[in-house]
Amino acid sequence: MQSHARVVVIGGGNMGAGVLYHLAHMRWTDCVLIEKAELTSGATWHAAGLVSRMIGGQALGTMHDYAVDLYKRIEAETEVGVSWHGCGSLRVATSPEHMDWINHIRDAVLARGQAAEIIDAAEVARLNPLYDVKAAGVLGAIRTTDDGHVDPSGTCQAMAKGARQLGAKVIRNCRVTNTRQLASGEWEVVTEQGTIITEHVVNAGGYHARQLGAMAGLDLPITTMLHHYVVTDAVPEFDGMEHEIPVTRDDYFCGYVRREQGSVLIGLYDKQDPQAVWLEGCPWDSCNELFDPNWDGITPWLENCFERMPALTQRGIKRVVNGGITYTPDGAMMLGPAPGLRNYWLACGATVGIAWGPGAGRALAQWMIDGSAEISTRAFDPRRFGFWADADYAKSRATEDYTLRQAMPYPQHQRESCRGIKTSGAHGRTTALGATFEEAGGWERPRLYAQEPLGWRRTSAFDQVAAECRAVRQHVSLADLSAFAKFRIDGPGAEGWLNAVCANRMPPVGRTCLTLLLNRKGTIEGEATIARTGPESFYFVTGAPSERRVWDWLTLHCGVPMDAVTMTNATDEIGILCLAGPKAREVLSDCTADDVSDTALRWLSCAALTVSGVPLLALRLSFTGELAYELHAPNEHLGALWDTLWEAGQPHGIAAFGSKALDSLRLEKFYRGGHELANDASHKDVAQERFAATDKNFVGRDGMLVRRPRKRIALLALEGEETDALTGEAVFQADKLVGSVTSAAYGHTIGRSLAIAFLTEGAREPGTVLEVNILGRRIKAKVLPDAPWDAKNERLKA
Repeated sequence: MQSHARVVVIGGGNMGAGVLYHLAHMRWTDCVLIEKAELTSGATWHAAGLVSRMIGGQALGTMHDYAVDLYKRIEAETEVGVSWHGCGSLRVATSPEHMDWINHIRDAVLARGQAAEIIDAAEVARLNPLYDVKAAGVLGAIRTTDDGHVDPSGTCQAMAKGARQLGAKVIRNCRVTNTRQLASGEWEVVTEQGTIITEHVVNAGGYHARQLGAMAGLDLPITTMLHHYVVTDAVPEFDGMEHEIPVTRDDYFCGYVRREQGSVLIGLYDKQDPQAVWLEGCPWDSCNELFDPNWDGITPWLENCFERMPALTQRGIKRVVNGGITYTPDGAMMLGPAPGLRNYWLACGATVGIAWGPGAGRALAQWMIDGSAEISTRAFDPRRFGFWADADYAKSRATEDYTLRQAMPYPQHQRESCRGIKTSGAHGRTTALGATFEEAGGWERPRLYAQEPLGWRRTSAFDQVAAECRAVRQHVSLADLSAFAKFRIDGPGAEGWLNAVCANRMPPVGRTCLTLLLNRKGTIEGEATIARTGPESFYFVTGAPSERRVWDWLTLHCGVPMDAVTMTNATDEIGILCLAGPKAREVLSDCTADDVSDTALRWLSCAALTVSGVPLLALRLSFTGELAYELHAPNEHLGALWDTLWEAGQPHGIAAFGSKALDSLRLEKFYRGGHELANDASHKDVAQERFAATDKNFVGRDGMLVRRPRKRIALLALEGEETDALTGEAVFQADKLVGSVTSAAYGHTIGRSLAIAFLTEGAREPGTVLEVNILGRRIKAKVLPDAPWDAKNERLKA
């Protein structure tokens, strides 16, 4: 065994092979993949091999698209067969809500420039004659013609060979027994055949990823769940059929069917009794392991499948596969830097490694080599989970996620298990007011102050959000915004260090600034509000899901030494209330002896106040677009602070508002959010040049200066009634695809539905008329020249 390598990839499944293949293709060929048994011997070999473009979302959908494209061409490159079956896919709809869902998926597929169509029941019957569309009550289906299924072992072997052809190495039958980071920053990878010193480690360990992570001090929230598929006896109806039936997905039997040679393969998710295994760790000698069938669990779903496809009732079952699939708490893979470690990368926790492996491998290779991937990796970043994501949390959430695999992912849906991990001191007050909560970085955050029904179109929550917006715009309102990450940065070197890691210039004492954090590629690593509370003291606030990611960026990855700098994580210690509206100053002044006049506490300034005995830091800024104060106070006193403000606000008609109202208010101000400020965009793409000081040196400046925008941000006003976008929709100019929607909300103050979209240069001129695909309809939209509410910030500065 060689003694040194630039990268060691641990794990020879489709995820590990995908990483190795793309590192080699990006000219990092001094890479070694180590597999404890044979390639594909974990979960890869028994996968059903489905690969489909029928995916909502830009980033994950792009990964699926890339897998389809790669599998079509890799045989020619490597001469390894992958048995590509380009039969296409269907997902049937049997209710109006189903139709809304599949239309929303189609909108997302079109936004990526791929083909998808909605077909009627007759066409479903033609494409899959085994499927009884009348008995099922099929209203329609989404069809993607350009996808299908592959031999999972073949895909893994092909990518491994493709990497070897370029100089990378694969070592089989060699278990990694330890990983240790040396004082030099390099990693020592200890194996049964010797030790390798490497610059980078990639944990693509599949079933064993959690155990491998533990060697490096990680506690990865990954759980293995069991999943069945069965293969029937030969199906005579296939004889003489001139086409292969599409892969057909149906929620009624909670699974999918496809042709397997002359038989039918039926995949099933027994969501009424999901089974987690290997909770204490997968045995190291486990290779091609399968489990006994759980007939009680899958029989109800098999019966539903036979009801949909009655011809199968005459066929026996010749094979049952019950194998493990790794799950994370939210069902997304763990792809990117491991929390708290330098040059230790994760490519694991994948539920569909065959469809994800190529795209994940390409994204991780770009991240490792260039400093960022071309797609947004926020949804996959391992650091989205906090320290609260322990083994019990991982099991509970993975089990819940398994039950949702074939369920409609309503935009309002919230997970039910493991709630209340982090609550603010005002949680009891917002609960008493009837708040519906959503999760944000482990926090319970008020979403709106009413029950919110599930649905793809406007629900009864629409009127409640309108009322919350009116309270902010016309009177005064109070929000619990505690779900932010908060860091204190102090020391004589703090100002210089922050100027070196932030694109914007640090403010003087008593003032605040909004800044971007850029990576060396010149794209957005994060964004923050920074308040300067003293000559050597700064208060740094960023989004709740970014807590570990931004902390790691600042302390480990940005590359700027923290000389004479102390950084403290105050996230759990501090809560935040936002008092917003034209009457906000009157309410606040009634609660404090401190001067909160416009002269004393100007827009974008900060000050220490005492409100009814509670010491706090007030920032005069807000996402609402109104006169507002963010009050950052000790979390244990937040309930008392809420009570004081609430009582003082009664004469002014005070109300509470949640994140749904905040989204409406921010879009009226054309404020960017997390969907826009991601690593696939630069400051130019999001038109935030004013937050980047080009006359100073900082991380990412060189990459920023040479980067040229391909698409830039714009705000659209949609025409007509009930035209609210859900995000991810395609935007067209005539019949030309020109962009996609990243944020959307109804602007209750201006009475128009709004959407933020990234558009090609010729489509973003103010006044340009475009069309947005929404739930199967083309909706006219106009590019706005500026924020439709208070474009000059006169209300903010009041």
